[in-house]
Amino acid sequence: MTVSAPIIVWFRQDLRIHDNPALVHAAKMKAPIIFIYILDETMPWQMGAASRWWLHQSLTALNDTLLKKYSATLVLLKGSAAAILDKLITDTNAQAVYWNRCYEPHHIERDQKIKKTLTERGLAVHSFNGSLLKEPWEIQNLSKQPFKVFTPFWKSLQKQLIRDIYPAPSKLSIVENLFGLRIADLNLIPIIPWYRGFESMWVPGEISARNKLKKFLAQNVKNYKQARDNPALETTSRLSPHLHFGEISPVQIWHAAIECKESANLQTDVHHFLSEITWREFSYHLLYHFPDLPTVSFRKDFDKFPWKKNAKHLQLWQKGLTGYPIVDAGMRELWHTGWMHNRVRMVVASFLIKHLLQPWQDGEAWFWDTLVDADLANNAASWQWVAGSGADAAPYFRIFNPVLQGEKFDKEGKYVKKWLPELRGLPAKYVHSPWEAPTEVLKKANITLGETYPKPMIDHAVGRMRALEAYKNMKR
Repeated sequence: MTVSAPIIVWFRQDLRIHDNPALVHAAKMKAPIIFIYILDETMPWQMGAASRWWLHQSLTALNDTLLKKYSATLVLLKGSAAAILDKLITDTNAQAVYWNRCYEPHHIERDQKIKKTLTERGLAVHSFNGSLLKEPWEIQNLSKQPFKVFTPFWKSLQKQLIRDIYPAPSKLSIVENLFGLRIADLNLIPIIPWYRGFESMWVPGEISARNKLKKFLAQNVKNYKQARDNPALETTSRLSPHLHFGEISPVQIWHAAIECKESANLQTDVHHFLSEITWREFSYHLLYHFPDLPTVSFRKDFDKFPWKKNAKHLQLWQKGLTGYPIVDAGMRELWHTGWMHNRVRMVVASFLIKHLLQPWQDGEAWFWDTLVDADLANNAASWQWVAGSGADAAPYFRIFNPVLQGEKFDKEGKYVKKWLPELRGLPAKYVHSPWEAPTEVLKKANITLGETYPKPMIDHAVGRMRALEAYKNMKR
């Protein structure tokens, strides 16, 4: 009996076995399979430190799943993907390579070259959509052009047929005795253990992602539309890092949410949740059609914006020492957990861009390094949205007042006091504006402004007027 030549299944941003199109279609070939993951550090936009921590845990979880389900090992490799695939194919006499597509421009360029080279060599190369609801080129406006505004994109998506979920293959033939690197050899975990706070908050991996979705739909989706803006409450899904690394697919989320809506009468809240999932989809739509989105302002008039780059101001923002409690709480939550509540993300981004007049790209770079859910499309589109320079962006003159934002969405100051322990003695009345507290109140709370907690870097009214003036000058 002749043994079929093996098939390589290349895991990328799809670290799961359920609803994995590449895996499912490879399994249909009835050939022995080789599972690989390549850490390709020759590419632009290398993962930040927080993402590398997550990847370490996620690869470990995937390997455990493959071992338990298929008695297979994930072969870990490091280097140029093209060179590694070339050698592996030679060593194993593989007949085909299967993968799920990535949509970042540098990945598209690399993958096209690899597919062309391998096809010319006589291999079958098959790629699939495993990370989006629809391909970026499948949704177009009436003029057959890409959407640049979210609402019509969202309306169009709702009319689309979302494919069914692929079940994990029940049985596979596996190529044995292949050895790659140890997970430690990838050097994903930082030497200095600044990530300890991550460990108490996150459990990366497919099993955790599926459980988190189930719990969210059972407990937290009710009242999601209102409660999601309160950073002190755990009412958001927190699925974003699982989505980015492909531990769960948007198709799985979509169908689970639709089923929940129909069975529990949660139309409004589930609808709003799905619209948030669609923002991710819209971000990838924009990145695919406008590949310079992460580096260049979508609105070209912003090329003339009079930024005032200041390394010291950027550093104070990064450390959560701006003197505005809601901003500082958000930045410290980010540092300790690798994540930040979405409402607070908008506030801290607005403060950096508009109060401090720092380029949105500097904020984007910091988030890229410190977020466990750092995602090129989402990160770029969101920063440009806040800056007013992006597609369907908030107008530049929409400048968040960090005090009012705190008072509106963290009325009792629970979120601020969690991340700024130096302010825990303040009454809620003053927690978002400590400088307005009477001397005796500050003394009782053991607060000395400028020492135990900073004074505001800039007065809100002054910062607002300066931002509006800069915007006006840009338009001239």
